Amino acid sequence: MSNVLDKTNLHELSIAPKISTHDEKLYECTKCGIFFHRDSVESATEINPHENLGEVRAVEDKPNNDSIKVDERGTCNVHFIDEHHGKVDGINTEYDASKFKQILENYSKLTEPNQLFECLPSNLRPPSDDEGSDGKSHDPQSNGLGKTDYTVPTIIPPTVLPVLHDLAQQMVKAGHQQELFKTYRDIRRAVLAQSLEKLGVERHSKYDVERMNQDVFEAKIMNWIHYIRISVKLLFPAEKEICHQILDGVEPFRDQSFAEITTISFGMLLSFGYAIAISRRSPEKVFVILDMYEIMIELQPEFELIFGSKPCTEMKEDALNLTKLLAQTVKETIADFEVAIEMDATETVVMDGSVHALTSYVARYVKFLFDYEPTLRQLFQEFNSNDPDTKLKSVMTGIMRALRNNLDGKSRQFEDAALTQLFLMNNVYYIVRNFRREEAKNFLGDDLVQTHRRIVQQHAKQYQTISWNKILQCITVQSSKSGLIKNESIKKTLVKEKFKTFNSQFEELHQRQCQWSVSDVELRESLRLAIAEVLLPAYGSFLKRFGPMIESGKNSQKYIRFTPEDLERMLNDFFQGKNLDVSPKR
Repeated sequence: MSNVLDKTNLHELSIAPKISTHDEKLYECTKCGIFFHRDSVESATEINPHENLGEVRAVEDKPNNDSIKVDERGTCNVHFIDEHHGKVDGINTEYDASKFKQILENYSKLTEPNQLFECLPSNLRPPSDDEGSDGKSHDPQSNGLGKTDYTVPTIIPPTVLPVLHDLAQQMVKAGHQQELFKTYRDIRRAVLAQSLEKLGVERHSKYDVERMNQDVFEAKIMNWIHYIRISVKLLFPAEKEICHQILDGVEPFRDQSFAEITTISFGMLLSFGYAIAISRRSPEKVFVILDMYEIMIELQPEFELIFGSKPCTEMKEDALNLTKLLAQTVKETIADFEVAIEMDATETVVMDGSVHALTSYVARYVKFLFDYEPTLRQLFQEFNSNDPDTKLKSVMTGIMRALRNNLDGKSRQFEDAALTQLFLMNNVYYIVRNFRREEAKNFLGDDLVQTHRRIVQQHAKQYQTISWNKILQCITVQSSKSGLIKNESIKKTLVKEKFKTFNSQFEELHQRQCQWSVSDVELRESLRLAIAEVLLPAYGSFLKRFGPMIESGKNSQKYIRFTPEDLERMLNDFFQGKNLDVSPKR
């Protein structure tokens, strides 16, 4: 709360001879006993600088109602004022061990989360209550950001820092370096820990992580990413900045102080990352672990800068080790996923030959990996391979191969060999369809996509051969060498039998295969067209040549039941997945 005082409440400042043990930039008020920076008084036009300071305000109230009053015009014009009497409190800033501690404690307040959020780029700030939340994480990559700007928060008023610096210098000159070091470290370490706790940072063990359900697990990781970004981009730089200003000129203690202030808090942040990395692996975890890896890579320059001094070496190495461990966890999880696919023993039977749940799951999984393509390339390049593209494609090829092997096993559940081929065609095509986009080719390689296209064609041809070769034989006019047909002297009985067999087999195929499913419209139409291109010309030719022979007799409709147009119309019923009553072998 701001508190404006009249300038008449201030004592006149008389400049006394400097005490040799004090900093050369300090002057002493003979009435107050307070030491001032030269900058505080050199701008005054009279020997009575107190009268030229104008109004002063309270920077922050102290619990005991004693406040440091700061001249609004300067950064170093600091006076200790008694709130009740408006008089200088008479505390002498000449070395007093309690003085440094008192001021540091009074102005070492925890940094509130809202203050930190205001220092973030707008896209990374949590939504306010009136804005609501869409439930999505605030990820800079998801927003298409380039460079983002962060504002280091003010954790101690700038006007107080010179006073703390001067008192620290006095303590050093008086031989109390260790007391200075301990006081500063203990106070600032506690405040930093409290700020992180208020922000929401928690300590979780490996066992805590393994007991979390997936939703809680993902939420905790998204929070952790937010917390470590705030800590490394805002809190730690702010802490280092005030440490350098207050302990300027006391370099060994300065760097060591910063290291000991931050090591516990940073260790707590990293401990959660380590717990995630060494916890039980599952395929679903790989994406949030990749998110963790990405933030560690993003913060790598800050780790180098903030923890660049020798006392901070261990923290920098811990950050690098966690980054490597997360990368290793990602690779091992993907390898586990490949094995799990091939060994999947799900007994769910796809009775209509359509896409199996395992196929759609694997396709979605790999498509999600597409979103991490740059990260995966960097991961394989930095930690395991001289050729990240080759390694990445090899991993993806292994996943696709494992899926095909598993599908081959599942296809043996069907008694109908044609349905087996239709099932494999459907499932492999589902992969091809999902991997058409350009980034998929870049990720998997065009060779892999083309290979799967050829596999689809192979299964489609095998389906046609198994389903339609037999029926086509019924309407194929064989040569005279066979003894069955001899030019125009064909026996009417044989022709009738051929029509009758064709009708029976086509009706059976129609009844059964209209229950089968090809859900992709393009594939379904392509397959129907391939059948029609073979069936309709063959039937039309047979009908044209031998139809008149049957039509001239009695009950011709008993044998000639279909026109080519009828067959074409009925082919449109195939692969619709309707009225399923044919059960495959279990």
